[in-house]
Amino acid sequence: MKHTTTYIAAALIAAGSSAAVAQDAETKVVGVSIPAATHGWAGGMNFHAQETVERLEEVYPQLDFVLATASDPGKQVNDIEDMVATRNIDALVVLPFESDPLTPPVQAVADGGAWVTVVDRGLSVEGIEDLYVAGDNSGFGTVSGEFMASRMPDGGDIVVLRGIPTTIDNERVDGFTAAIEGSGINVLDMEHGNWNRDDSFTVMQDFLSKYPNIDAVWASDDDMAIGVLAAIEAAGRDDIQFVLGGAGMKEMIKRTADGDEMIPANVTYPPSMIATAIELTAVGLVSNAPVSGDFVIGSVLVTQENAMDFYYPDSPF
Repeated sequence: MKHTTTYIAAALIAAGSSAAVAQDAETKVVGVSIPAATHGWAGGMNFHAQETVERLEEVYPQLDFVLATASDPGKQVNDIEDMVATRNIDALVVLPFESDPLTPPVQAVADGGAWVTVVDRGLSVEGIEDLYVAGDNSGFGTVSGEFMASRMPDGGDIVVLRGIPTTIDNERVDGFTAAIEGSGINVLDMEHGNWNRDDSFTVMQDFLSKYPNIDAVWASDDDMAIGVLAAIEAAGRDDIQFVLGGAGMKEMIKRTADGDEMIPANVTYPPSMIATAIELTAVGLVSNAPVSGDFVIGSVLVTQENAMDFYYPDSPF
């Protein structure tokens, strides 16, 4: 039976005591499989993953970590299969590059008896993982939609950029769509920008050529927002009132803090959630603390009034 987030949080609190004593002296291997730093958020996630692995290897000498990064789904599938074949991993922490292609190999890991922690982008089949750690993707979309509706009380025409095709992207878009329902906001178009600046620049160029008037843009990610802003500037358009990104990139948070009218807000989605996932997995392997279930990190609206609370100048993201 899965435990609630409350129990998982309690496990983290207990990590300094009960988790410090190994229940089994035999070395256990934890595989960590994540996408490469293909965009800003992923770069921050890679930073936190590496830092956490290095720290936990010192804290738990009975654990051995294998960290692999992949630039595409095929490479990630191969990485996981190699971890099983050559290292006989006892646990896998995986942030899927894409949901569909990663579901069968992760299912195979679980069927082999290893612990599975899935982070951020869910699998296409429910119930495979023992632990799921993610931001509140439905909430991310809801908070974004509610801000758009409040910022546009008379409605208006917007375009939307989606991320990579994944379950979390679906959850975000569903939450956003529900939040703007009945607000008078009309979605002119919606395309995948793949959480990538260059892709989003191209998508926004297409939107700008197709639509003579766009009131606002839900870019749904700060890297995509940067691509969108570059396309708007290149086109010399002055009809777009603002662009809403998300995930809390420090450059974008600073612009919100400084009162930039084009970036009036942001929505949090911390890349450090990978550290939470790795640490909880480690605690579960070395102690009796219950860590199975769902650990969901809430999304917060960032405005000029509270932006400095979310500004971390030394962060890689």
